[in-house]
Amino acid sequence: MNNTLVTGAAGFIGFHLCQELLSQGKTVIGIDNLNSYYDVSLKKNRLAQLQNHANFHFHKLDIVDRLVVAELFAYYKPEQVINLAGQAGVHYSLENPHAYVDSNLVGFMNILEGCRQERVSHLVYASSSSVYGANKNIFFSTKDKVDYPVSLYGATKKANELMAHAYSHLYSISTTGLRFFSVYGPWGRPDMAMFRFTQAILEGQSIDVYNYGKMRRDFTYIDDVIDGVIKVLERPPQKNSNSLNEQVNWESLAPYRLYNIGNNQPVELLHFIEVLEDCLGMTAKKNLLPLQLGELIETYADIEELTRDVGFKPKTPIEEGIPRFVDWYYSYYGVSAMPLTPPGNLIDCRC
Repeated sequence: MNNTLVTGAAGFIGFHLCQELLSQGKTVIGIDNLNSYYDVSLKKNRLAQLQNHANFHFHKLDIVDRLVVAELFAYYKPEQVINLAGQAGVHYSLENPHAYVDSNLVGFMNILEGCRQERVSHLVYASSSSVYGANKNIFFSTKDKVDYPVSLYGATKKANELMAHAYSHLYSISTTGLRFFSVYGPWGRPDMAMFRFTQAILEGQSIDVYNYGKMRRDFTYIDDVIDGVIKVLERPPQKNSNSLNEQVNWESLAPYRLYNIGNNQPVELLHFIEVLEDCLGMTAKKNLLPLQLGELIETYADIEELTRDVGFKPKTPIEEGIPRFVDWYYSYYGVSAMPLTPPGNLIDCRC
């Protein structure tokens, strides 16, 4: 069997990725625990779109459950694995840190073990721009040291990268980590800025704008992200042929790669809001606030390596991506139906 396993299949990126893989005629095994971090009905409705495909096989399970994950790997023997499951969000880690340890560390360990036992040809996994933390280089490069996380979420994603490298080195498993930058678009997460701002503006409520709007984000449209993931999936890394004496300090000899996947065009948060206001035909009531704990002032993805290695070229500016999200929002929720508020009234500007 030529199976592709996608964890977090009912999530925002996972849903779109499964759609693309299925459109290519692949057999997709999707798993998700359908937790209540945000509106479960949105996750179920994403799944409903996927379950129309005969080649899609879904299992509700938690990657924290070691035995069940091992059984699933042994049964389906996936050739490729894309791990998108995990506890997302920066600010929620202040409220529920154990959720991040369980899902992002223990759960990821179980995925790595499944890949080792069944000799998976390529593991692609979600990292995040949050790993850059207190990095002083605004043009974030995978060559930068990322030893000073400013959120537990970022720390767990950095840990994933280290764990993956260990398995690549020890067992010659090809692994690729993707540091996602502010992904947005139709079917997006309700806890993220695009979704929350839209809901609040339509309801006549104020929006919280942190650091008084003096923030920049490398907003990346979902279609560009999926294009990048597919390109990476088809190019599993090989062992570095350099000898140890020739090794550069940021390179690895293992079949291991890290890439930024962003739009490479940071946008002022206030401009982002202006484009959204134009799409909605309404003016936002802005509640200007100081910088939040654990938040970065600016994110800017250096995508040179991803472009060089797989030909990644993002092509969707916010002037095109935001209207597409708004069109979906109107269609999905209708005129009178408003989405549920995510936990803690949080706004998260990153993946």
